[in-house]
Amino acid sequence: MANDPSESQSQFPSDLNGGKTMADEYNVDTAEKLANEAMRMPITEAMPIYEQLLATFPTAARYWKQYVEAFMAINNDDATRQIFSRCLLNCLQVPLWRCYIRFIRKVNDKKGIEGQEETKKAFDFMLNYVGEDIASGPVWIEYITFLKTMPAQTTLEESQRMTAIRKAYQRAIVTPTHHVEQLWKDYENFENSVSRALAKGLLSEYQQKYNSARAVYRERKKYVDEIDWNMLAVPPSGSSKEEMQWMAWKKLLSFERGNPQRIDNVSANKRIAFAYEQCLMYLYHYPDIWYDYATWHAKSGSIDPAIKVFQRALKALPDSEMLKYAYAELEESRGTIQAAKKVYESLIGDGVDATALSHIQFIRFLRRTEGVEAARKCFLDARKSPNCTYHVYVAYAMMAFCLDKDAKLAHNIFEAGLKRFMHEPGYILEYADFLSRLNDDRNIRALFERALSSLPPNESVEVWKRFSQFEQTYGDLASMLKVEQRRKEALSRTGEDGASALENSLHDVVSRYSFMDLWPCSSMDLDHLARQEWLSRNINKKIENPAPANGAGSADRSISVVPNISNLFGKVVFPDTSRMVIYDPRQKPGPPAPGPTSVSSTFPYGVTSSFGGTTNALNDMVKALPPALAAFVANLPAVEGPCPDVDFVISICLQTNIPSATGKSPQQLQAGPVPSSSDLSGSSKFKQTRDRQPGKRKSSERQDDDDTTTVQSQPLPRDAFKIRQLQKARGSSSRAGGGGSAASASYGSGFSGDFSGSSG
Repeated sequence: MANDPSESQSQFPSDLNGGKTMADEYNVDTAEKLANEAMRMPITEAMPIYEQLLATFPTAARYWKQYVEAFMAINNDDATRQIFSRCLLNCLQVPLWRCYIRFIRKVNDKKGIEGQEETKKAFDFMLNYVGEDIASGPVWIEYITFLKTMPAQTTLEESQRMTAIRKAYQRAIVTPTHHVEQLWKDYENFENSVSRALAKGLLSEYQQKYNSARAVYRERKKYVDEIDWNMLAVPPSGSSKEEMQWMAWKKLLSFERGNPQRIDNVSANKRIAFAYEQCLMYLYHYPDIWYDYATWHAKSGSIDPAIKVFQRALKALPDSEMLKYAYAELEESRGTIQAAKKVYESLIGDGVDATALSHIQFIRFLRRTEGVEAARKCFLDARKSPNCTYHVYVAYAMMAFCLDKDAKLAHNIFEAGLKRFMHEPGYILEYADFLSRLNDDRNIRALFERALSSLPPNESVEVWKRFSQFEQTYGDLASMLKVEQRRKEALSRTGEDGASALENSLHDVVSRYSFMDLWPCSSMDLDHLARQEWLSRNINKKIENPAPANGAGSADRSISVVPNISNLFGKVVFPDTSRMVIYDPRQKPGPPAPGPTSVSSTFPYGVTSSFGGTTNALNDMVKALPPALAAFVANLPAVEGPCPDVDFVISICLQTNIPSATGKSPQQLQAGPVPSSSDLSGSSKFKQTRDRQPGKRKSSERQDDDDTTTVQSQPLPRDAFKIRQLQKARGSSSRAGGGGSAASASYGSGFSGDFSGSSG
């Protein structure tokens, strides 16, 4: 016989889980290790382990099955019966119930007709509880097979046996299970074997019901497949797996509540209740599931089952105040006041651990059910509780004021609480609201003065705000301005602003002359005022912007002293872009292109090609460039950021010797190093940086208009139209000189401009 769980817990072998007891009692990994260990032990030694596991996971059907099978293996029928009586009704899972049927059939196998009747009752008992399970098809098949093997000595017994088989088939084929199609085929064969004439009418009658069950099964299976049937019931921890299982069960419950098969209410309610019971096997610690289950019973008119669900819920979750209030509400709604009072008394207990909320709700309950005197007595007891807060005073005072229409009693309660909770701003504000309802402006002013004289400045912000609002409503202009000035003086000592907080601003006017959601200005004006107020508070603060690491020009340094208002206003810290580099994934250089005109795949400063690991495309681009341009681009420095140092780039270009066409052949020019993608982008950024300097651009344009300047000494214009004009002019002058090489030299030196020096 199984031991009591409390006794077996003390016998729990601590050495099985690393010398530790189950401190984390809901540790699933530890539970699995213990269950596997218990399977390899004799049942007499494994009993304490099973009892500990099942005390922690009382709805774990596989642990119950493993436990009971260990007793069945040693033929301990008494212990087996006791375990089944503890678990069957709480674990509606088909494998466990089939284990129960195996035990019943084994026990009654040698008892003849009497034993067969006991087995039949056990089958009916099982199908009454788990016959709606989607996996119950084998149970129906086993039951029908058992009925077919029952002996029939007389014609009456044979007729009864055939009727029982027919009823079993007809119940099975309208249940959406995995084996519904097989059961329909077996039913067709059965009816045809009995009487073809009778079979035609019966099959046509049940054909539509079977089609409906099969269609519902296909929909039902979609929801069932999302459920983890090996999950242990643990308190919710917020993990994604638990949330997914919760959603899967909610979908299945919603599906079942919709009665998709359109069966009668009794059968539909039975199927819905079965779905809830199965859900609670896995979501045993979820109060919302218990509440939904009880509420569904209550809405269906089944109050007694709803009460039983709440009682089971409080046994499973004894610390859930939500469920206790819901249970008390149901008892009170059906008129059982004493039962509801017991629930509230369980929340209060001895009063030491009772919360302020439980006292408040109990006072309200007694006021509703037993009258004013009972509520007053409960309030006096609640005042003595160490956990009594100002909320209890507020609740009881407002109850006396609103329900009993006793303003004097309410005022006395507030005054009594003020001696105890003068340091609570929330209590002060509630008391002020009460006095406002009485239109007692004199006492309101006195209350604010008393409270503000005792509250520290950092806790008096809301009280000062309410005092200002009160004066705006009840006071004259002088008192209004006086309170606002006092408020500024008191709150200025809590911040760093100091004297600046004492200054008057347009915000004060907006505050004084607004009402509810009506404002004396537009939303844009409000934003502007808020921005200006922030600027005024930070106007004397030094804003430091780090100088760019790459040596930015004087123009950039002069701008850096101006604070970025948008950044400061949002208090957003931006990265130092001067230290950023262009994304350039380093890859191994590909093999050089064959032939005498190949270009090296290794770029300046050790930069390799980023065009997919090959330089063929880049080589083709460089080959298409004029020789002098290719040499110029090849000597451009590597860029270390999005804004290169202009002076550094210019110095590199001035020190570079750009060859002329008469000095080197195109093949020799192309043999030089080719710039990387970062170099090319850097040169374009350099060009854009030069364009941002208006003085130099105007100077270059004046040189273009100067007829005395030679074509070679002119820098290249910055827009495409002038470049084409200059190319045409240089092309005509080179043809007049009579040589293609001269034209090439003129084009190359002209492109390099004043950076390469004179090439003529």
